[in-house]
Amino acid sequence: MENLKLIIGFLVQLLPAIKITLIVSLSSIILGSFIGLLLVVMKMSSHRLLRIIATTYISVIRATPSIIMIFIVYYGLPFLTKGWFHINVEGWNRMYFVIIALTLLFSAPVSEIMRSAYKAVPTGQREAGLMVGMNQFQIFYRILLPQLFVIALPNFANSVINLLKEGALTFTIGVVDVVAKSQMIVANNSGGYAWQTYSALAIIYWVISVIIDKGVNSIEASFQKKRRAISA
Repeated sequence: MENLKLIIGFLVQLLPAIKITLIVSLSSIILGSFIGLLLVVMKMSSHRLLRIIATTYISVIRATPSIIMIFIVYYGLPFLTKGWFHINVEGWNRMYFVIIALTLLFSAPVSEIMRSAYKAVPTGQREAGLMVGMNQFQIFYRILLPQLFVIALPNFANSVINLLKEGALTFTIGVVDVVAKSQMIVANNSGGYAWQTYSALAIIYWVISVIIDKGVNSIEASFQKKRRAISA
């Protein structure tokens, strides 16, 4: 019972630091999705050079461990911007470097998810849209997008959860998120109550993951219900 009280107490202390974790994760998801969409367009392009660039980018990013990417961006970006553009970014908030690193890491897998979802939609549906007089935008928005969304959603959610876990490495360059906060609590207690502190941290990540999972299931069920209603 005493350990449970300690875990709850540490949980309360960690909650304010969730803000940084969520800002980093949401920013990386949004930016990474845009880059992922661009990669899909490039990889499906008729231009060979664009396909090579996109394929190489995805291969390199997917093979790079998260912690290495964070260090490359944190130490390499100031060197590149200063040497090539004469811009000094060393004074940036360290959170921005983490967002850039996680954006790159998220963009590669999400581009493959989007591309697979696009290919999963039968080509006959596009042709049917053209036959009834729809333009390309109407075909994409009214016919393809709802199906792409449902097909890609489960894998997209898995990538989001993976990104959330990768974001736990932000403490390595001094960003005070929930992981860094938990380490500070353990240090302040001279190494004591470590397992209770990290149990509280694990609960936070578990709750966020469950919320994402439940949200995805709810959205997926809603879309399936609408599709059945339209079919009927």
